[in-house]
Amino acid sequence: MMSMANVWNKNKIFLTLSLILLGVLGLALICIPKGELHLLLCDRHTPARDIFYRYYTTVAEWFPYLVCIALLLFSRIGNGVLGCACMLGSALTTQIAKHIINAPRPVTWFAANMPDVQLPLVEGVRMNAWFSFPSGHTTSFFSLAFVVCVLLTSPATSHRSPTTGLIQILLFVLAALGGYSRIYLSQHFAMDVFGGILVGIFVSVVAYAVLHRFEDKKWYNYRLFNLKKQKNTKK
Repeated sequence: MMSMANVWNKNKIFLTLSLILLGVLGLALICIPKGELHLLLCDRHTPARDIFYRYYTTVAEWFPYLVCIALLLFSRIGNGVLGCACMLGSALTTQIAKHIINAPRPVTWFAANMPDVQLPLVEGVRMNAWFSFPSGHTTSFFSLAFVVCVLLTSPATSHRSPTTGLIQILLFVLAALGGYSRIYLSQHFAMDVFGGILVGIFVSVVAYAVLHRFEDKKWYNYRLFNLKKQKNTKK
């Protein structure tokens, strides 16, 4: 059974990079006014970037849930339950916070506070007006990245890759790009992304803290479809 200390040690690259990003964003939020910071971060539009971020941001809307289904079907049941707990738990927390705070999105905020500013919007993207904080897409990106990191360093992983550290860096970059896509598209402020990262990682860590205690249970290690057994049978 992996202790929480070991979870930190084995996933410290991803978690450390996430904490650094939170620190940088937090410092920027303190030092730069809300509107100026948003314009600073979203003002570098090109046709290629518009296409990339328009479609990349939608990955958070379906891909994490496909991963959860795949884990439930082809991995240990516990892995699928972990994925579902992290995804659904972070999504529920985000939605509750959104509806309690009901913060304006950039298009609404700029129209009220800086009406002379024309935001660089991407054609074809439907702009939302409210429920800005925290960013749900960012939450999904970081929650999924954490789950993958944990599964890669799980005791049940039969082969430890020497590139695990590089994979953690890649997962962080992919999650960070997902968070930045929300600012680039002017769907969220930097503060919303900051909150999304916190919710995604915190809820996922809590979910793992609860579920890792059952890693030695029979139900946790049960597989609905064992591809390895199927391969051995064919041989």
